Amino acid sequence: MASLTVTNHSLPTLLHSQNPNYQSSQKLQFLPTPSNSQFCGLKLSHSSFFSIPSSSSSPKVSIFAKVGKGSKPPPFTLKDQDGKSVSLTKFKGKPVVVYFYPADETPGCTKQACAFRDSYEKFKKAGAEVVGISGDGSSSHKAFAKKYKLPFTLLSDEGNKVRKEWGVPGDFFGALPGRETYVVDKNGVVQLVYNNQFQPEKHIDETLKLLQSL
Repeated sequence: MASLTVTNHSLPTLLHSQNPNYQSSQKLQFLPTPSNSQFCGLKLSHSSFFSIPSSSSSPKVSIFAKVGKGSKPPPFTLKDQDGKSVSLTKFKGKPVVVYFYPADETPGCTKQACAFRDSYEKFKKAGAEVVGISGDGSSSHKAFAKKYKLPFTLLSDEGNKVRKEWGVPGDFFGALPGRETYVVDKNGVVQLVYNNQFQPEKHIDETLKLLQSL
């Protein structure tokens, strides 16, 4: 399990502005976790951890609008597990379930993928396609799909560009990629946004419930 500890980043300016009685000698610190630590089925590395900039720096902040119910999500074109380009527009005219997950071969993500697999016929009966997206490469997706006999498309969002464009929230201050599922109807409008990091199988229940009501 990943853990938060302390290192050498302080927030004197920020905390002083919030509390006039704050003593600048106090420090709030974070240490990186071991490179192979895991939390909720996600492998964390030093590069995936976050740090809080000192008061002397001016961080650049990128702000993306979160995709919500009733909106049309940004289009994308990504490589699937076979290295072929797949666009969101390919699914126009039918419902599509787009689920963002942290990483291949982690416990929670494996459980979620297998639950989608086991209910795949129900999704087909509802006329819907299922698409999983993570930051893993096509070769990782191919091995993952082959190992667990996944019958649906996995897309590689290397650099997490699409995740950011859709505004998928992270967990634990962004240290853990979020697990969020969208149901987009045949007209390209989002009808459901469901976020649940710790109960991956619930994503299948909620999406099927929505699809069966369309």
